Amino acid sequence: MNDLSWNSPRRYFIDDDGRRVLIGLTFEETFEFERLDHLSGLHDAGHVLWDPSGRPAQRWLELYSKHDRAWLQWMESARNARKKDLPILN
Repeated sequence: MNDLSWNSPRRYFIDDDGRRVLIGLTFEETFEFERLDHLSGLHDAGHVLWDPSGRPAQRWLELYSKHDRAWLQWMESARNARKKDLPILN
């Protein structure tokens, strides 16, 4: 699934138990990420509605970074597999 808003798209797969999970995260981490992401709405003044300690924002960033690294690795593997299967034309 892709989020077509200004945010980067999120990429899911179905795990062995049939649950939708973000690539690179466990089901529990996906649940936590989505919960934190839901809390990240902006206040009218433009301030993020997270705990002032920054911990939820930091955890969101950790989870997103873990997911994004796994997504980039998956994309590179997919590109390499496609290149390998392409016929050579002379």
